[in-house]
Amino acid sequence: MQRTLGRSGIKTGAIGLGCWAIGGPFFMHGKPDGWGGVDDAESIRAIEVAIELGANLIDTADAYGTGHSERVIGRAVANRRPEVAIATKFGFTYDETTKALGEIDISPDYIRRACKASLERLRTSYIDLYQIHPGEMPFDQIERAAETLEKLCEEGSIRFWGWSTDNAAAAARLVNYPHFTAVQQELSVFRDGPGVISLCEAENLASLNRSPLAMGMLTGKFSASTVLSTDDVRGAGHDWVRDFANGRPTAEALAKLDAIRELLQTGGRTLAQGALGWILARSPKTIPIPGFKSEAQVRDNLGALEKGPLPKDVMDEIARVLPDRAQAA
Repeated sequence: MQRTLGRSGIKTGAIGLGCWAIGGPFFMHGKPDGWGGVDDAESIRAIEVAIELGANLIDTADAYGTGHSERVIGRAVANRRPEVAIATKFGFTYDETTKALGEIDISPDYIRRACKASLERLRTSYIDLYQIHPGEMPFDQIERAAETLEKLCEEGSIRFWGWSTDNAAAAARLVNYPHFTAVQQELSVFRDGPGVISLCEAENLASLNRSPLAMGMLTGKFSASTVLSTDDVRGAGHDWVRDFANGRPTAEALAKLDAIRELLQTGGRTLAQGALGWILARSPKTIPIPGFKSEAQVRDNLGALEKGPLPKDVMDEIARVLPDRAQAA
């Protein structure tokens, strides 16, 4: 099952790989922003399995582990670069020694430095999709970044570019740039994003979907008694983490999952497969990029490719059961 990466024409699997978790520990505003410890050998095995199963879009960022995620991907795809489409992001400065993120910088000079560093870590001569990472920025800075990204496309360092943002109105102002091809938005059965999806459908852009499993909540592995470690982003106390509080799943999130549990399991799907099937049914432009830390998680997630999009009657029933889902702009 394939989809097209917007107007780039690049064909990818309908589900990609989100590589935040395999970056290992790092910090934002003094708090852990990773997903705990990682096993690089397991990460590489999982990526290899994903490619074999048809997930050839690999999404990461230089911020994830302050470069470590990119290095792991570079090792995993070193001998099969033509088989994959690599998407990475820039915009958060970082210190690789302390593993700490710093200020935001999307100036032309910084973009070029960041791109060169990512190319080296990824062991590649080009990036298929280079994305602005910060979701809200003054638009004059975005325009200057866009001009630099277009130049990088012309020079061959990147093929296409995009923006990770839920601001549909701001993203719409970029559609006249010829190599702008994707918007990465938060999207899950818990949180719809109709504005960005409508833009992607109207302008032939790809909608890459971060947090498609609501940071793991939609896998069903958490209960009211779950307590996550403080070295996990979900337990670190970030105010933007919505389905977990103080390392525990919120009562609201658990109740929403219970309300749609059987619907997501339609046709013998696991909960994760049902959640990804909801996204696949949501629009032909969507490409969910669920995270992983193990081969087993990859196999479960990519089982959704065989199961396919959720049927329309199930989609309609989910909309009836969860009518007040939060919606991004």
